[in-house]
Amino acid sequence: MIIDLTDTTSSAIASALLKARRNAGSPAMGMVGTIVVVVDEASHHDAMKAANEAGREHPSRVLVAILRPGRGASGLDAEVRVGEGIPGEAVLLRLHGELAKVPESVITPLLLPDSPVIVWWPGGGPRVPAEDPLGRLARRRVTDAAATRRASVDYGARAEGYAPGDTDFAWTRLTPWRALMAAALDQYPTKVTGAEVSAARGNPSADLMSAWLQSRLKVPVEQKNSRGPGVTAVRLFTPSGPIALTRPDGAVATFSVPGQPDRPVALKRRTTSELLSEELRRLDPDDVYAQTLATMVERDNLPADAKKVGETARKSTAAKVTAAGKKVAAAAVETSAPKSAAPKKAAKAPAKKAAAKKTAAQKTAAKKVAGSKKAARR
Repeated sequence: MIIDLTDTTSSAIASALLKARRNAGSPAMGMVGTIVVVVDEASHHDAMKAANEAGREHPSRVLVAILRPGRGASGLDAEVRVGEGIPGEAVLLRLHGELAKVPESVITPLLLPDSPVIVWWPGGGPRVPAEDPLGRLARRRVTDAAATRRASVDYGARAEGYAPGDTDFAWTRLTPWRALMAAALDQYPTKVTGAEVSAARGNPSADLMSAWLQSRLKVPVEQKNSRGPGVTAVRLFTPSGPIALTRPDGAVATFSVPGQPDRPVALKRRTTSELLSEELRRLDPDDVYAQTLATMVERDNLPADAKKVGETARKSTAAKVTAAGKKVAAAAVETSAPKSAAPKKAAKAPAKKAAAKKTAAQKTAAKKVAGSKKAARR
């Protein structure tokens, strides 16, 4: 059911939601939270679709707010949707004029009582999400640094103004990468001398991945540009060989550990609805994200040379393995040479003894023959 409301109020929208639920035969709400999406007119369709798809796992009331500030008269238009393949409830709100500057006055009466509120800015997000009027209402504040240019994201301000509940889709996209790299070091505990992250130019997830590795491993982390898509490779340099996770096609990755065969890993790029579903599953404060933001600010202040992996750390693995292989081969040649000569000598010794015995026997026989001839003459 779709109900269009023009020049309306929050109370009229709430009444329309109740009416729509009753007409659908489900007076009980049965929803776990409220998702507030702040978008522009151009991207509201994709954002609402992603929120409704995430609602299949977490039935929620979705409030999509399109802010249209300007000199025109204040007004509120709404579109209420219940049913029609929507797992919860969806309301499209268009705020005009001065009303667009105070969206919390419209959103607050429509929030579900006694349930968490998630605010999502698909277009990037405010400079400090926790200080935004809608951000103050939320338990989880989700931004997306990839939706804007890297230079316009002030990570220093976000690190300084971080509040429990802040997160970013650029960080959420790294969850499978971080899980695989942590599992590799659990299965193959060794010393890491450096790390490398390859990604498309200007990718904010690569910046966060580098900061996370540096904060956890306390080693220099170098970033390299690739053709993408997204993050294409993460390598940890160790004395025994590199631990590498490479994904050149954005779908299947290759997981390499020293001394073990390479393994394919399903690591496809996730959709926006999948990212939002993950954030709805974890509403607790993300302390690791806060620490990574702080490390990212530190990395921005470091000189370029401090963010590069030295040749010693990078090539020590191959050099040591090659040198050790050459030493082993040389030792094998040296040890094999005397051993091969010994059997020949051992084989020649019995032959010489046999020839000596034969010669002695022939001499003895000759003496006997000579003695018998002398006896016959007598």
